[in-house]
Amino acid sequence: MTRIFEVSLSSDQIAPMWGADSQLAFCTLGATIHLADLSDSEDNVEVIQKCARSISKMNVTDIRLAGDWSIEAQWHFWQGAYNTKQMPSIEFARLSDEQSKALQNRITAYAWVKQIINQTPEELSPYNLAILAAQFISKLAPEQVAHKIISGEELAKQGYVGIHGVGRGSERPPALLELDFCPDGWGDEPPAAALVGKGITFDTGGYSMKSSLGMLHMKADMGGAATVTGALALSILNGLNKRVKLYLCCAENMISGHAYQLSDILKYRNGVSVEVVNTDAEGRIVLADGLIDASASKAPIIIDAATLTGAAVTAVGDEYNALFCMNDELAQAFDRIASDEYDQTWRLPLSKKHMHKCPSDYADTANSRPVPGGGSGGASNAAGFLSRFVDNTDGWIHLDLAACFNGCANSLHSAGGNGRGVRSIAAFLNQL
Repeated sequence: MTRIFEVSLSSDQIAPMWGADSQLAFCTLGATIHLADLSDSEDNVEVIQKCARSISKMNVTDIRLAGDWSIEAQWHFWQGAYNTKQMPSIEFARLSDEQSKALQNRITAYAWVKQIINQTPEELSPYNLAILAAQFISKLAPEQVAHKIISGEELAKQGYVGIHGVGRGSERPPALLELDFCPDGWGDEPPAAALVGKGITFDTGGYSMKSSLGMLHMKADMGGAATVTGALALSILNGLNKRVKLYLCCAENMISGHAYQLSDILKYRNGVSVEVVNTDAEGRIVLADGLIDASASKAPIIIDAATLTGAAVTAVGDEYNALFCMNDELAQAFDRIASDEYDQTWRLPLSKKHMHKCPSDYADTANSRPVPGGGSGGASNAAGFLSRFVDNTDGWIHLDLAACFNGCANSLHSAGGNGRGVRSIAAFLNQL
């Protein structure tokens, strides 16, 4: 018979025997997490998540949350307990029916995001990513979802020069997923929002090749596609009643005799020409195609998400996603929602002048600067590049996902995808 490990919360002071800095005490039944109070403060839920990580490392297989737990306390416990090798079974504490459903909705969306990011590059080709995302969303609302996938040479024929250019070097063809969630009664009205995700299923850097260490975690370079898909799923589960379109720009950035090369010039459907000065700045090249389509949909709000630059990680670390927006009111609204969802962002500079920070002698713009890391202000310059492909920049949010993947386990998360960004985008959609 499997022994169930019980975990409870307490605001009592922990006994000195457990150590001055400890907040986890053990007994014959399991463990108690000691907090200063039982509120859902950011500090408290972080303590709960860290304690869940500690319990997960003990290889406990069956856990029961005993006593009174809020939805946020239980959610953060699940996040901390999540394990890429063996996820423990968790019996959650009593909640209202509405809260229980909300908790399960988060678990459904985040479990898919984590699983898809953690797949190996061999398992997850660009076309497979598009198919799996379409299947996941379609199962949630089969009568309200339509999709199409454009793949391989058909991309070139239809003018998707970015996705095709980056992906043509791989034996496994690139793909664009266009998915339409259209609730009953919406008719032919433009979508309320469009989501665009970077889906690079593996990134060697192309001919601007990464080091072996720099390439190690590049299976997660499709984290943007996973994040916007998970966000749309969560918003649908939470009752989304507005039309939203989803565009996933999927490719492998590989080297071959047919791969795109330095000094190639790509001419996009909106008339912008781009000189390739760094084949490892491929994310913005594929996103440009998705942003053109999102703009053509006439959606007043466009949100793109991408594991785009190392500069963003350097700027904000691994606990925030970098937020770029030219509209102060929109940026502040999104940031407030992200904070409420324990899914913090940090705004970095973006203005019209960033559009011109990657000059070219041969095209309208280069895709980067021909210096290591893209030079100073690399994350803002990448956002400026993307702004060339958005018709209405006042309604555009760009998220550089500095914090959606952990190369190794830490005190809050297991190794791999963690889902940062999903709750904030989903909640934003539900409040449109």
